[in-house]
Amino acid sequence: MSEIEKTKIQESLQEILQQVIELLSRHQLVEGLVHKQDMPRQDLVETLVHKQHLAELQKKLDELHSADIAYILEALPLEQRLLVWDLVKVERDGDILLEVSDAVRESLIASMDSEELLAAAEQLDTDEIADLAPDLPHDVMQELLESLDSQNRAHLQSAMSYPEDTVGSLMDFDMVSIRDDISLEVVLRYLRRLGKLPGHTDKLFVVDRNDNFRGVLSFKRLLVHDPEASVAAVMAEDAVTFHPDDEAGDAASAFERYDLVSAPVVDRNNKLVGRLTVDVVMDFIREETDSEMLSMAGLREEEDLFATVWKSIQNRWTWLALNLVTAFIASRVIGVFEGSIEKIVALAALMPIVAGIGGNSGNQTTTMIVRALALGQIRGGSIRKLFLKELGVSLINGLIWGGIIGLVAWLLYRNAALGVVMTGAMMLNLVLAALMGVLIPMLMHKLGRDPAVGSSVMITAVTDSGGFFIFLGLATLFLL
Repeated sequence: MSEIEKTKIQESLQEILQQVIELLSRHQLVEGLVHKQDMPRQDLVETLVHKQHLAELQKKLDELHSADIAYILEALPLEQRLLVWDLVKVERDGDILLEVSDAVRESLIASMDSEELLAAAEQLDTDEIADLAPDLPHDVMQELLESLDSQNRAHLQSAMSYPEDTVGSLMDFDMVSIRDDISLEVVLRYLRRLGKLPGHTDKLFVVDRNDNFRGVLSFKRLLVHDPEASVAAVMAEDAVTFHPDDEAGDAASAFERYDLVSAPVVDRNNKLVGRLTVDVVMDFIREETDSEMLSMAGLREEEDLFATVWKSIQNRWTWLALNLVTAFIASRVIGVFEGSIEKIVALAALMPIVAGIGGNSGNQTTTMIVRALALGQIRGGSIRKLFLKELGVSLINGLIWGGIIGLVAWLLYRNAALGVVMTGAMMLNLVLAALMGVLIPMLMHKLGRDPAVGSSVMITAVTDSGGFFIFLGLATLFLL
């Protein structure tokens, strides 16, 4: 999809959202005016006005895709969100709950009773129910399990048994498999009898008589080869396969690398147990990207834009507390050199430059290392080369930009020694930033923690305190 097409879609969504907001505003305005009037049969008039305006809104919602309704729900305050949610047709509840963010889903589920939740979940496939399961009340899940047939119940329990962020938690069971000992003509007749194929079906999965996975038969090969040829003669045996316990991130990388639309999932005994599709993988990548962005900003989880004040405070306080501690440490470093700052006032004006440039450089290095770790590009033997490379980059950048700012300091304050100190401090702090930018995410990765979570906060804390200490220390040694 081109950037122009993406922009048009976004503009269309914005227009639809604006239309919904206008309908809601008009409804609330007219309803408020009618409520203030003192007239005969007041209740009947209010009911008619209520139905008249909501009918137009409901008609608008019925025309929209589930993903578009999810977008609208996320952009509305809670009161209006629940009003729109009540207008959505019951058979679409499940699809929309899957599309909205976790935080908004929580508010929607809280407004539904057990019967509504059960009706919504029964419209979904087993793999989709597994995605929704962590947010459903226990009694609803029990009723749902009891309502499923034995095969779907086994599929649901299997999907729920795999840890989050594994292939097993993302795979679905709606797939088409064929035997390897039949002809292509038989396959075509079988597909015609099915009448409908699961979404994102670009290939058929081939198994033997014992349900062992053998390979895949793409539709391209199915259509261009002789109908009398056997599946075994035409199929591709070198297909990309996954195990349920594989990391979802690795599977996402494989989908991108090999341009996959779907792929088989097999167990350790080479039995076909499910499939992975590109739409699920794209959703996973988007969620992971959103999670990393939130983590780098110090947010523990995705936050409902219109969540309560207290819930937002709980989501944000952890890293704010850490920032407060690091800021206090930096202030104490400055406090140690109060005497130097009193004697040379220019130090107070120049020291934020050293700390700021160091933080920016460290975050650049951290971002590159976090990305490399996510893509699996860093191995044991390459760590030393990374350190040396970043050290060289920081030294050259420090020499160039430190020299420039040192020259500026000399021109401003007519003090050559101050310019030299500024250059040296810039070089040393950039070296510190580069070393910490590699070391901190590597260490977090080694400890099994997400290197994207809090790395930027820690880097900024180190470069701020370190930059102040280096600059003021050098100034104290060489200028006083």
